Amino acid sequence: QVQLVESGGGLVQAGGSLRLSCAVSGSSAIINDMGWYRQAPGKQRELVASITRGGNTNYADAVKGRFTISRDNAENTLYLQMASLKPEDTAVYYCNALTRWNFSYWGQGTQVTVSS
Repeated sequence: QVQLVESGGGLVQAGGSLRLSCAVSGSSAIINDMGWYRQAPGKQRELVASITRGGNTNYADAVKGRFTISRDNAENTLYLQMASLKPEDTAVYYCNALTRWNFSYWGQGTQVTVSS
């Protein structure tokens, strides 16, 4: 079992920055890839960024150059540094962990609201 708890969301003005954190507990050793997803009202959940256990990263085109994903395997924490935020970044952001058996765990989500 793996538990994921996100934090760091909030209200920020356009152009501002936020850092999301995802604390991992439980059987963290079985986790391979991790990622951040987001879901805006009325839209499907979409991948924002992902990172492998070895540190290889992948970003959605909409956030490239503005967001940075990182993970601290020793501290069992996933991060998403978000800069130059836009109103269209407003969404609930979810942490995801994919195990070596391709089982997916999700956090409860954290709200990010960017005002114009």
